Amino acid sequence: MALYIGVMSGTSLDGLDIALIEQNPAINLIGTHYIPMPDDLRTELLSLCASGPDEIARSALAQQHWVTLAAKGIHALLEQHALKPQDIRAIGSHGQTIRHEPARGFTVQIGNPALLTELTSITVVSDFRSRDVAAGGQGAPLVPAFHEALFGERAGNRAVLNVGGFSNLSLIETDKPVAGFDCGPGNVLLDAWIHNQRGEHFDRDGQWAAGGQVEPALLNALLSDPFFLTKGPKSTGREVFNLGWLQHHLARLPAFQAENVQATLLELTALTIVESLQSAQTDTETLLVCGGGAHNATLMKRLAALLPSTQVSSTATYGVDPDWVEAMAFAWLAHCCLEGIAANRPSVTGARGLRVLGAIYPA
Repeated sequence: MALYIGVMSGTSLDGLDIALIEQNPAINLIGTHYIPMPDDLRTELLSLCASGPDEIARSALAQQHWVTLAAKGIHALLEQHALKPQDIRAIGSHGQTIRHEPARGFTVQIGNPALLTELTSITVVSDFRSRDVAAGGQGAPLVPAFHEALFGERAGNRAVLNVGGFSNLSLIETDKPVAGFDCGPGNVLLDAWIHNQRGEHFDRDGQWAAGGQVEPALLNALLSDPFFLTKGPKSTGREVFNLGWLQHHLARLPAFQAENVQATLLELTALTIVESLQSAQTDTETLLVCGGGAHNATLMKRLAALLPSTQVSSTATYGVDPDWVEAMAFAWLAHCCLEGIAANRPSVTGARGLRVLGAIYPA
């Protein structure tokens, strides 16, 4: 039996998810801890997603803040389960993505793993994406291999959909290598628009979107982005899809009611997911949804309507809490790194071959 901790801070910037798993050899979720993202840190991390003054120093200070929060949460999780640092084989820390540009050969996640090791006295594995990018891959998504390990033994064509700031699919079919790719915006535009218009961080249950009407002219303009015309392997981020991107399109069209824009953004998320799925995997029997989007009742209802022949449900149907799948994945990726197990999938990222992912900071 080996215990690992995964720390995940996604593009939605809502907070830090910390998961404790047992690898034995099955993957079992033992405990969890969540830390909301402080407003000042969220603002700074968002600003670091674009060039700005003194960004190197600001980045260093932001990751110190991020790591202090992560360490506090890890200690709370250990205390909750009466564990000591030496009981944990490693922490898998994703860090916070501030730039992702694989076409230019780089991806940047900040998270100061050296400091995290010092603050926890636990070996830390981090920097999971850069080796895949160095091998010519997208560096994302990395979770399909974990989804395969977690859900791969069941028969039939399955897909696992993670809806965080961005949406990505893992396609699992019997006797075929797992496939996967980013579909496009998940919650990132929905969150940005409601924050811009109403000062709220997210649209709970998709209620605001549900009260609006889809604007076809706006939807068609958004769907014309070149990203949606490409096939996988592909990944994306805030460099492409952000509030400025939305406002650029809005400025070229007649004014719309704010709730109609929100409804259109939700339809954009749903359509790009479904079109991506149908173009890559025919006859999908089950679509398992995880991430924050699994709680958006309006989005889940729309996905089910667009996929009448597919069972659409949360990963909770298979006994895995949708809120913790990604944090569990990075705990598992730490296990793979320490065991010398390749955890990227060239069929997903387009890398030249299998690679062991991560950099190790020993306790």
